[in-house]
Amino acid sequence: MTDALRQPVILGRIVGLFGIRGWVKVHSYTEPREAVLDHRNWLLDREGDWQRFGLVEGRRQGKGIVVCLQGIDDRDAAAELLGSDIGVDRDALPQPERGHYYWADLEGLAVVHKDGTELGTVAYLMETGANDVLVVDGAVERLIPFVPETVILDVDLAAGVIRVDWEWD
Repeated sequence: MTDALRQPVILGRIVGLFGIRGWVKVHSYTEPREAVLDHRNWLLDREGDWQRFGLVEGRRQGKGIVVCLQGIDDRDAAAELLGSDIGVDRDALPQPERGHYYWADLEGLAVVHKDGTELGTVAYLMETGANDVLVVDGAVERLIPFVPETVILDVDLAAGVIRVDWEWD
């Protein structure tokens, strides 16, 4: 198993405080946004150290999510969590369907054009509405739409390579 597969899968980030009783605001990367609440055992990245927290309660609040975590009972304790990534153990997630991938599994993969030209590595992905986009760091930064079969020809997680048919300037 690669190191990337041993790391928690990041599902969101703590971005704010909510009230005085230790609740925090969460920016969820899941789709739908509330799916982050399906996981009761969270890992929070606190300065490079993953610490476990139980999810006591959570709900949608406006366009975001607010949660109460076990052991976080006041605003001061909650403030210490600001900026923490929220992760879960990989084995807590369902196996993605064929042709679907967790973004965390694509980040860091090499991107190679169908002619063999190495374009760089996936720095991160972003959602645009029409389709997801790979942001590829290489000699130049490239934005490559994640459109299976036409642009994305093959994703080989074991080899760490995404093969694409994408023309660049």
